[in-house]
Amino acid sequence: MEAEIIGTGKRKWLYPVIPKGPYYQYRSWLSYIYLIFFFSGPFIRIGGQPLLLLNFPERKFVLVGQVFWPQDIFLFMMASLVFIVCIVFFTLAFGRIFCGWICPQTIFMEMVFRKIEIWIEGDSHQRKKMDQGPWTAEKIRKKTLKNILFLLVSFLIANTFLAYIIGSEALIQIVTEPVRLHIAGLASISAFTLVFFAVYSQVREFVCTLICPYGRLQGVLTDKDTLMVAYNDFRGEPRGHLIKDPVKAAGQGDCVDCGLCVAVCPTGIDIRKGTQLECINCTACIDACDEVMVKIHKPKNLIGFYSENLLHNHQKPRFTPKMMGYSGVILILISVLSYFILSRSILDITIMRYGGLLYQEMPGGKISNLYNAEIINKSKTTQEINLVPDNPAFTVKYIQAPGSLAAGKSVKTVFFIIAPGSKIHDTKTDIHLSLMGNHKLVQKIRTNFLGPMND
Repeated sequence: MEAEIIGTGKRKWLYPVIPKGPYYQYRSWLSYIYLIFFFSGPFIRIGGQPLLLLNFPERKFVLVGQVFWPQDIFLFMMASLVFIVCIVFFTLAFGRIFCGWICPQTIFMEMVFRKIEIWIEGDSHQRKKMDQGPWTAEKIRKKTLKNILFLLVSFLIANTFLAYIIGSEALIQIVTEPVRLHIAGLASISAFTLVFFAVYSQVREFVCTLICPYGRLQGVLTDKDTLMVAYNDFRGEPRGHLIKDPVKAAGQGDCVDCGLCVAVCPTGIDIRKGTQLECINCTACIDACDEVMVKIHKPKNLIGFYSENLLHNHQKPRFTPKMMGYSGVILILISVLSYFILSRSILDITIMRYGGLLYQEMPGGKISNLYNAEIINKSKTTQEINLVPDNPAFTVKYIQAPGSLAAGKSVKTVFFIIAPGSKIHDTKTDIHLSLMGNHKLVQKIRTNFLGPMND
């Protein structure tokens, strides 16, 4: 069977056949879990905070109920580094399996939009025949219905995606309140909807084969011990159509050249030509080939998970030194990240002397400096905020007091620090403040205090 593709100018449209084997069932169940998690994620609360929020406009980020602010950017960078190293490790061990089993592009394309297309337009041959045929009333009806459903699903994805950025409460306001109050929000939803619609109705597999750089990195991330979807050419070649006569079939490989491995491939490649960057390790070709092998009474896994050393040198899969190294790096990074997350302060403060002002001399021989500070409450409870100088001779006089600070919120405060002139012996003196939350010491802050030079 030839690959289910037709040429339309420079574009080759794919019409992959949906496999029915166990791997496809596993992927389906995994995708259902993923989709439930994706669409419910913005509405799940842990300790009053979202499960996941990436609010770039307000510089607020929430992961598993933990609030992170710009001051925690190093934690975000370290978490990103852990994720990247994990991807490298799994690519080294199992090839591009992330793309075929976990990547949102593949899950939405193959498990949502592709199934809608098959439900409306039919199987691979029916879809191909319809696209090659003239525009009839039935074709117009099916194409219209399909694109309407594509737009609705894209709209739903766009709303959910936006909820991960601005929060579910803000999204509900955009949806329920008059449009004139949320022109920017409506424009964002519309733009995201059109982008998702274009990706899943037109761009499709080009995201995996041309746009995403991960496939091109696969060649430098894998080695001869990497397990990936591969064709056992030693067993399959020379390929040929099924011959029932044992004498005539002598010397022929197990591959009957049915072409099903190509027909089911969502990126349109022939796995029998070797490892290719377009392969996303979705295992559709394994299911299709195993089904044929069962019918012709041959062993399964003509196409399966193989490493180059397994096929050519008969070496069993092993935990290589390179994998050990990556595992050690991941363990260290996760340990360091966990330490910083668990030990980070419940309050964060940025304090600065008021720009452009020197010290002020006050009656009674006292000297004052004006400061401003921003305090962020990273805890899950309201905190009563106060700043207390370590030196009892110094006092804090608020112009704008911080007061009570709700969980996940920030506040700006303006205050004077007042000191007796007799305690200031230099033009710049280091002083220490205690940041108190609910009357408990949270952290110590050092700043400088300007004053006249005393002889």
